[in-house]
Amino acid sequence: MSTSPVPSVLFVCVHNAGRSQMAAAFLARLGGDRVQVRSAGSVPADTVNPAVVEALGEVGIDISSETPKVLTTEAVQSSDVVITMGCGDSCPFFPGKRYLDWRLEDPAGQGIAAVRPIRDEIQRRVRGLLAELGVEPAA
Repeated sequence: MSTSPVPSVLFVCVHNAGRSQMAAAFLARLGGDRVQVRSAGSVPADTVNPAVVEALGEVGIDISSETPKVLTTEAVQSSDVVITMGCGDSCPFFPGKRYLDWRLEDPAGQGIAAVRPIRDEIQRRVRGLLAELGVEPAA
């Protein structure tokens, strides 16, 4: 059980340009103000993957103004749940945090057709996460 009134979730991947951006966008959309959302990368890219921006745009989510952020110790410490996506040992570990590892294909360098199924799988997992957190998803 979280000590904060609103559970906080941190999504981490290597570049914070694809998977973690999609997951954060879906959680923010579906969780609203009932969940706090962060995303970061162990080695952030310069920009968010354009195919990821396009894939989310197709489902009505605009992340064109997002920028990859560097993973900080503080971000991990202030999150209740840390979900990693392929960053492996570069993710800092703190006792007492709940860690999940979502093994998802990396959309880096892939076209929109390859990104859509990754997007849909992330949305499915985010809905499951909300259920686990006891947060009713927004319509």
